[in-house]
Amino acid sequence: MGIDVLIMRTRVVFFVFGMWVVVAAAMEDKEVTEITAVSSPSPSPPPPSPSSSSRRPSVVNIGALLTVNSVIGRSVKPAIIAAVDDVNSNPFILGETHLNLLLHDTNCSGFLGTVEALQLMEKNVVAAIGPQSSTIAHVISHVVNELHVPLLSFGATDPTLAALQYPYFLRTTQNDYYQMSAIANLIEYFEWKEVIAIYVDDDYGRNGISSLGDSLAKKRAKISYKAAFPPGAPVTDIGDLLTEVNLMESRVYVVHVNPDSGLEIFAIAKKLGMMNTDYVWITTEWLPAVLDSSETPDSDTMALLQGVVTLRQHTPNSNSKKKFASRWKNIKQKETSSFNSYALYAYDSVWLLANALDTFLKTGKNITFSLDPKLQNTTGSELRLSSLQTFNEGPQLLKILLSTKFTGLTGEFRFDLDKNLIHPAYDILNIGGTGLRTLGYWSNYSGLSISSPESLYAKPPNSSTSTKHLYSVIWPGETSSTPKGWVFPNNGKPLRIAVPYRHSYKEVVTKDVRSPQGVRGYSIDVFEAAVTLLPYPVPRKYILYGDGIRNPSYSNLVAAVAENKYDAAVGDVTIITNRTRIVDFTQPYMESGLVIVVPVKKSKTSPWAFLKPFTIEMWLVTGGFFLLVGFVVWILEHRLNHEFRGPPSQQIITIFWFSFSTMFFSHRENTVSTLGRLVLLLWLFVVLIINSSYTASLTSILTVQQLTSRIEGLDSLISSNEPIGVQDGSFAYNYLIQELNVAESRIRSLKDKVDYLNALHLGPKRGGVAAIVDELPYIELFMTYTKCEFKIVGREFTKSGWGFAFQRDSPLALDLSTAVLQLSENGELQRIHDKWLASSSCSSQVAEIDDNSLSLSSFWGLFLICGIACFISLSVYFCRVLCQYRSFNPNEEVDHEIPEPEPARRSVRRALRSTSFKDLIDFYDKKEAEIKEMLKRNKRQVNGDNASLS
Repeated sequence: MGIDVLIMRTRVVFFVFGMWVVVAAAMEDKEVTEITAVSSPSPSPPPPSPSSSSRRPSVVNIGALLTVNSVIGRSVKPAIIAAVDDVNSNPFILGETHLNLLLHDTNCSGFLGTVEALQLMEKNVVAAIGPQSSTIAHVISHVVNELHVPLLSFGATDPTLAALQYPYFLRTTQNDYYQMSAIANLIEYFEWKEVIAIYVDDDYGRNGISSLGDSLAKKRAKISYKAAFPPGAPVTDIGDLLTEVNLMESRVYVVHVNPDSGLEIFAIAKKLGMMNTDYVWITTEWLPAVLDSSETPDSDTMALLQGVVTLRQHTPNSNSKKKFASRWKNIKQKETSSFNSYALYAYDSVWLLANALDTFLKTGKNITFSLDPKLQNTTGSELRLSSLQTFNEGPQLLKILLSTKFTGLTGEFRFDLDKNLIHPAYDILNIGGTGLRTLGYWSNYSGLSISSPESLYAKPPNSSTSTKHLYSVIWPGETSSTPKGWVFPNNGKPLRIAVPYRHSYKEVVTKDVRSPQGVRGYSIDVFEAAVTLLPYPVPRKYILYGDGIRNPSYSNLVAAVAENKYDAAVGDVTIITNRTRIVDFTQPYMESGLVIVVPVKKSKTSPWAFLKPFTIEMWLVTGGFFLLVGFVVWILEHRLNHEFRGPPSQQIITIFWFSFSTMFFSHRENTVSTLGRLVLLLWLFVVLIINSSYTASLTSILTVQQLTSRIEGLDSLISSNEPIGVQDGSFAYNYLIQELNVAESRIRSLKDKVDYLNALHLGPKRGGVAAIVDELPYIELFMTYTKCEFKIVGREFTKSGWGFAFQRDSPLALDLSTAVLQLSENGELQRIHDKWLASSSCSSQVAEIDDNSLSLSSFWGLFLICGIACFISLSVYFCRVLCQYRSFNPNEEVDHEIPEPEPARRSVRRALRSTSFKDLIDFYDKKEAEIKEMLKRNKRQVNGDNASLS
């Protein structure tokens, strides 16, 4: 509660004190209405003073505050009297002590009820049953706090009464907090998002609906309108109120009023045609309180309520409850043929107090009262407050009340730590025909269920929505189809649709003075086509957002929808995370993503362009390997192949010719040696790769446009320091800064395609930009406009789309999403796209372009393999040649013919060493066939010499 409200209530209390004194003086000689329990007909003796004996008192005064002539009062009064009779006639509780009931009628008036409550406090009661009004409970709670008198209310359900400022207020019925949670679960179960609350504007109605709003917010629903009327409002005012809400969008009404005036609402709603199909009426427990008070509800009354869903405090169908129902007809002073749940809670309230008093008296303590010094007349005032005394043992009795537990007519009766009854639960009822049918139950333990709450307490709690079930409902209009819960309002107010007034890319959406709608473009056509697929009309009005001089901020546009300045936004609104937190989007009707556009240029004609495919190092190494392979093959083939023999000049020419002719696979010389063929095979493979790479690179250089920017994709965009252009009003500005950490100083906002063109032409060195980041649909339009003068590099680095934005939980968002999917399936969406946004022929060139010459790093592996093959082949070849040469040595023949002295042999060996290289060259230059023939002759001669010596 606010400070102002507390101050106001304090003033009311003192004002009531003053009025009470006046009323008390006027009634000094009149007997106050007093109802004494049947079992104690004698007048109550005065309570003992603090100095009295410690024996148990014979009579204890308890009070009751209720409006006797009311729906609740007519059920509660007989129940309280019956409870007091049962307590006084039960020898096992309170012993010889009897309860003396002092009943005061609050007359359904906040002022008179407060006066009656003060008069009751004057009778030195130890506790009071009631009041049934939350308004009176708020005021009188301040009094009982001062006098230490516990207040056991069976009917004050206002959630704010549970505050710590009311320690002596005990709610012996269910808290409206739980009832509103049950209604919120119902709203969630039927997937409604908005309700209209119709309530009485007092503490009971106002605070109950406030709790409903909090509960709905947890379910992503809300109260769209609060229709309040003052207590005792005339029928005409209620009619005007219902007429007003009938013009609104929501068709789900939650009615939270007093039982005595609630039926008037439905009588007026019936006349206004608000009890037909598509309407949903949900009431709080006041309606069952009215209907349960009669065994056979009036047929006219039931005719008003067909299809209404209502809640009733759940009480188990126990044997004690059945016995109480059977003896109701014999209870004295009853005015109704049946009773409601308030009667059961009032009955249990008396027993709660009796059990607590019994425990209290068994401790041997007395019931004493004393004067409150703060209420004594010390200033000569005529306010006679001295008659109000403080209950000295009130704190002890309050503590015992909070710890008392028993099983009553309402089930297990016990308080939790917040002073609420445990196991709050409600029956969910549906009115149809001549009675009520149970749809299911709600409990704070298990939520919605078709099983009774007491059967679920022994099971683990299950909060999953998949387990929530209710029986089918018969709605107003006698239909079992769940109403969608909303319609377009009949108040003449069309849907307020904000349309971005763009400066650029007007093919998407822009102003159109010739159209009745005032707007045109791709987005408008898609929206209009989707609306035509809805099963209901959608009155709408397009409102331009922006001035048309520059593109508006789309983030601000979405925020305006969230702030209820507009009902929706239709245009090229990109669906991004931050926006989905404040509005609801439809299914995307256009896929989109950010791409990078950079300037390009054609290669200049050059007579030396054929050298560009390879770097200088690559040319040198390639040429060197051509010569190397030619020389290696010549060495391997020289002794075997006559094509590699001849004069030295001819052989040099052969080496060069053979080497470079392999580039074109046109060499005429055949290889006959195994090693030569191996080297040539590997080299031809290398030549094939080099030729193919050279051809591809040269073709790219001569035919493909080249980038003029160093930005070749997302990574180089981030690492570069060059300026970047973005579309004015686009989310790309914040995305580059917040997500990619691009410096804000690098970003330039560009208004239209002309700005794009100029900025890219100027480049970063002349005040332009190195690249532009924008969504793909815009870039395709720009590429068409520039005839593919620029290039898209890299890939799309975001995946999003365009959608229509609506306020949170708007039912239109879901229906239009379905309509957009239908447009996509039947091909209409593509037709609209082709009408406004023809695809660019440049889009297929989305790739990173690399114009660098081919370097040695790309081919060194091939050269390495070829070099190793040459080395191995030469090594094998020379080893074989050396072996042959050793066998061919002619000096060995001289040693066998003429033995020479040692000095002569030494001179011959020195001469041999000096001439061996020349002999080796001469030996190598001989043909292979000659060498083999000479080796054979030498071998035969050596064998013959050996034979003759032997």
